Amino acid sequence: MDNKLNITYITIDAYVELDKYRFVYFVIMFTAYILIICCNSTIVCLIVIHKNLHEPMYIFIAALLLNSVLFSTALYPKILFDVLSEKPIISHLACLFQFQVGYSLGGSEFLLLAAMSYDRYVSICKPLQYPTIMTKTNICILLVVAWTLPAGQLAVISGVNADVKLCKFNFKGIMCNSTMNQLFCETSRVLDMYGLVCFVNILILPVLFILFTYIRIFIISYQSGREVRRKAAQTCLPHLIVLINVSCLGSFDVLLGHVAQTDFPKILFLIMSLQVLLYHPLFNPIIYGLKMREISKHLRKLFCPGKIV
Repeated sequence: MDNKLNITYITIDAYVELDKYRFVYFVIMFTAYILIICCNSTIVCLIVIHKNLHEPMYIFIAALLLNSVLFSTALYPKILFDVLSEKPIISHLACLFQFQVGYSLGGSEFLLLAAMSYDRYVSICKPLQYPTIMTKTNICILLVVAWTLPAGQLAVISGVNADVKLCKFNFKGIMCNSTMNQLFCETSRVLDMYGLVCFVNILILPVLFILFTYIRIFIISYQSGREVRRKAAQTCLPHLIVLINVSCLGSFDVLLGHVAQTDFPKILFLIMSLQVLLYHPLFNPIIYGLKMREISKHLRKLFCPGKIV
């Protein structure tokens, strides 16, 4: 606690032998951050530049990759600063900001995947109505809702927690997520119930909607010809892989919140915490770059211009 400025600081005690492996941590995190920015931004730029990619499906992919860039940019600079610091600390308010941004963009990911599944559902199951349903206005509405709904709901939790008294000032995580609840002297049951409502709204409901739309797509595809089945597999499979991946990482986050209050090995806790930061933001551009034929074609033209595509 800085009494002169009345600022509460939290010590970040997530790293194993930070003094010994400081340079290793920095190189790994810095390299990952550069790769995340380059890989995601490259595909976003290709979608913006090439007119044949100005379709709803690719617009949603660009939004999803941009979401990963925003997520990483909100977290990586502070983490890089922490590993170079003698004593990594973060203020209570800055920790709440990380919590707000991290979970808002995480929730946006599920809503963007839901919008993508709806786009595929209309395209495959209602092709004649597709131009009138997936208009530019409707696409903009879906994007705005995906980014503002989680942020607005989670702002209530962050605002209330700003006035909560802390009894612990030693934080095991590398970023402020659900594990920061272990620092509070007491928790509000009403706020816990509200958090559960937010969890349902921005995670459970989108996942159920995605599963419903893809079940409908598979039923229609199975009843249709080979061309429809091929189109469904080509465009829906990458989205399903990304959904499974982000759902697994979401379960990791829930698990971290529970093991943070136990004597869980520090090295394992660190490895689990790094999964969201290192693995997922690089996973999406690889999947879409390899599995989406039009994007893959433009990537090959960009990096292998002499070869015939």
